[in-house]
Amino acid sequence: MSKIHCQKNIRSDIVMTTGLNKSDIIDRMAGQYHQLSEPAIEDAVKVMLEQMIDTLTDGNRIEIRGFGSFALHHRAARAGRNPKTGQSVAVEAKSVPHFKPGKALRDAVNPEK
Repeated sequence: MSKIHCQKNIRSDIVMTTGLNKSDIIDRMAGQYHQLSEPAIEDAVKVMLEQMIDTLTDGNRIEIRGFGSFALHHRAARAGRNPKTGQSVAVEAKSVPHFKPGKALRDAVNPEK
């Protein structure tokens, strides 16, 4: 991944990359919290993500103040089209995860000039 230096960071020693995955989060946390072992950090991240999935699966909302909230949005059944044939296809109702950023996150990615 190529690295991009962020102009305005809360912490000046943070280097932003063009992407971030679970392994990157674990590596960054291990580099920042030397008193914790990497397997312990990996377990903590795994448990946190599992708890978030379980909460959403149960139909509940997750709110992380200053960051945002996760909730399910329900999409009704509808008639769709096969783009190749143009034939009508029934699309079943489904629930999709939705993220709504909090004010602090919105302000961080859209700083006032």
